[in-house]
Amino acid sequence: MNQGVLLLNQDYSPLSICSMEKAFILVLLNKAELMTEVEDGAIRTITTSYPMPAVIRLFRYIRLPYRGVVLTRQNIFKRDKFICQYCGSAKNLTLDHIIPRSKGGKSSWSNLVTACKQCNANKGNYTLEEAGLFLKEKPYKPSYLMFLRDHSGSVREEWAPFLKF
Repeated sequence: MNQGVLLLNQDYSPLSICSMEKAFILVLLNKAELMTEVEDGAIRTITTSYPMPAVIRLFRYIRLPYRGVVLTRQNIFKRDKFICQYCGSAKNLTLDHIIPRSKGGKSSWSNLVTACKQCNANKGNYTLEEAGLFLKEKPYKPSYLMFLRDHSGSVREEWAPFLKF
């Protein structure tokens, strides 16, 4: 029962991923409805068997402030799929400023990429052009929905209809 459950707001927009236990309690207390259940999954008590939720929707709308993806080291690694954006290595990863901070580069989604220590050392305090390096993918700021869909650990097929753009 350690699988995550996609939690939807009343308007069907994704809110978060919650534990199976929390989802079951929300449905049991009539605070949410079961949208999709896990195939061949059940939560059993002594006398009753309940379907195991995969997606639930709240009955009340929850107002949330703007939900953006926080700029953190781990989120940059997730966005870049834990590979160096210069050589494709997955070992000894660190962050690199495309435009070095000494040349006015900021710590932002569009200026930070995942790099292995070797490529980061080779690039040094140079720009991409000066170092003769090329990026595998252009850095971008992911949307909350994209980040939830692509980087939540394990995206289940039952969630697919609710995580579209």
